Amino acid sequence: MQSRLRIGTRGSALALTQTRMVIAALARAHNISLEEANARSEVVPIKTSGDRIQDRPLAEIGGKALFAKELEEALRAGEIDVAVHSLKDLPGALPAGFVIACHLPREDPHDALVARSGRTLADLPAGATLGTSSVRRTAMLLHARSDLNITTFRGNVDTRLKKLANGEVDATVLALAGLKRLGAEAHATHIFSNEEMLPAVAQGAIGVETLTVNHSARSLLAAANDRATDVAVTLERAFLATLDGSCKTPIAGLAEWSPTRTLKFTGCVLSPDGSKRFDVSRTAGSLTSAEAEKLGEDAGRELASKAGRSFFEV
Repeated sequence: MQSRLRIGTRGSALALTQTRMVIAALARAHNISLEEANARSEVVPIKTSGDRIQDRPLAEIGGKALFAKELEEALRAGEIDVAVHSLKDLPGALPAGFVIACHLPREDPHDALVARSGRTLADLPAGATLGTSSVRRTAMLLHARSDLNITTFRGNVDTRLKKLANGEVDATVLALAGLKRLGAEAHATHIFSNEEMLPAVAQGAIGVETLTVNHSARSLLAAANDRATDVAVTLERAFLATLDGSCKTPIAGLAEWSPTRTLKFTGCVLSPDGSKRFDVSRTAGSLTSAEAEKLGEDAGRELASKAGRSFFEV
């Protein structure tokens, strides 16, 4: 590792935990102690627009790109060397000059229901209030239970769990990966299957971004890159970028490796009210990242053809 690696991150407990995971992965990859890796790293917390604006749905203020904007500005200005992201918070296409140079091994990508009473979605009473800020989760919940009252629910994991405990809503949906990384998975009352709620593209994956021209950082990060996650997430993000849906378009996609090393991808798009849904799938054997990107693009084009381009115009 270089003498000092400046690592940009959001300042939430989850983001800082994920940054510590990156430092630990670099220590293992470069065969140095965690103490030495920490000594060579400078964690730079950066408050993003997505963190600052909490009173409006993300879809109304610019979408999930707001969680990356300030981090990418810091990279461009040379204030940090790399930026750590929950990859589900990044748009499908990065701005020119940026690259995801490292993917950590993926955590469980599924969504979890956290309910004050009852264990599953079916157990919630008629007209129950469920809090979420995700257009994807909203559409899938309404697809399954059109009687639900969906309300905007912003904040980090701890904030949303406190709001739930205070009775502001009857239930919420959170990424299981975030709960597990915070040691809070016991709050989950039900883990959704792919059939019940297909995850967001790249959910459960941590990516480290840097400038394309920063070859020293790219070389450093490449040693810690998890190839299986890289290939799966590259497919998913190419699928998302090809659809080019707005931040108001509910899109989901997941590529999973089987025990026999077959990669199965399932993607879908829904209308915001959950009344319409279109699906696509792909299966492939061993893939390079470039081949995975082409397969994701192909799946995206098929789904766009099925749904019609007007489906993505909001």
